[in-house]
Amino acid sequence: MRNLALTLALVGLAPLSVQAACEGVAPGQKPQNTSVQDIGRSFDRIRAEGWIEVALYEDYKPWSWEENGTPKGIDVEIAKLIAADLGVEPRIRLVQAGETLDADLLNYVYRGAVVGGHVSDLMLHVPYDVDYACRFDQVVFTGQYATERLAIAYDQASYPEKPPTPPVFRYDPVGVENDSISDFFLTSVAHGATADKVHRYKSTGAAMAGLAAHEVMAAMGPRAEIDANLAPGIGVHEPPFLGLAKQSWTLGVGVSLQHHDLGYAVDDAIAAALADGRIATIFAAYGVDFKPPLR
Repeated sequence: MRNLALTLALVGLAPLSVQAACEGVAPGQKPQNTSVQDIGRSFDRIRAEGWIEVALYEDYKPWSWEENGTPKGIDVEIAKLIAADLGVEPRIRLVQAGETLDADLLNYVYRGAVVGGHVSDLMLHVPYDVDYACRFDQVVFTGQYATERLAIAYDQASYPEKPPTPPVFRYDPVGVENDSISDFFLTSVAHGATADKVHRYKSTGAAMAGLAAHEVMAAMGPRAEIDANLAPGIGVHEPPFLGLAKQSWTLGVGVSLQHHDLGYAVDDAIAAALADGRIATIFAAYGVDFKPPLR
């Protein structure tokens, strides 16, 4: 459901306009009667106790997953980088995605799940959009560390002259993650003419496995997930996706509104790691093409 949460967040966001930030955007309602234990720890307490908890999505290669009891992934390494800059120990909390980004932020950043839940100090892999940030004022959106974008992977033998573009999938089979941005977009191409050619998988990684097994001729999804699952004979490119308002988005960090000072420190850590190339090095180690964020 993680990709569905991201899909609903991005599809529902209006493109950036020329008006001033937050102009005409009604803020969300602030939580009422929130108990002390549910608003997270202060920056001073984090430093005093010597550790910071970071919420990351589970089972989400190449970003965050568990292997033999050890968290791995790009976001895991960025969480460690942040903790090192703050001088504390990182504690990785792998969490299940909800049906919406709003629900994930509520459960893991600013209130905690109703039953047995607690907030983490930070959450990574939070897509940033100025209008969404204005509306969702219980969370500080900061620490933008990368730009993710949609791409198409394809069987090079099937497309020897030029890579395929979405209109081709009216005729050629293509794999996508179920209920993802790619799924919604491709099923809408040519007013649904592609619907019978869209093969749905549980993840982009599974769609890439289907491509490698020649079940489909191409796969569409986020570039990082495609890069992490490339196989011999498979190419990748990023064509324009006409009719899609957002084919790229900025990834950053979510922090509770009560802890602006923590947010500033995290943003400084990310900025330094972008400037000296440490974040680019993390992406390269996982075989993922890195595109810097707009900050």
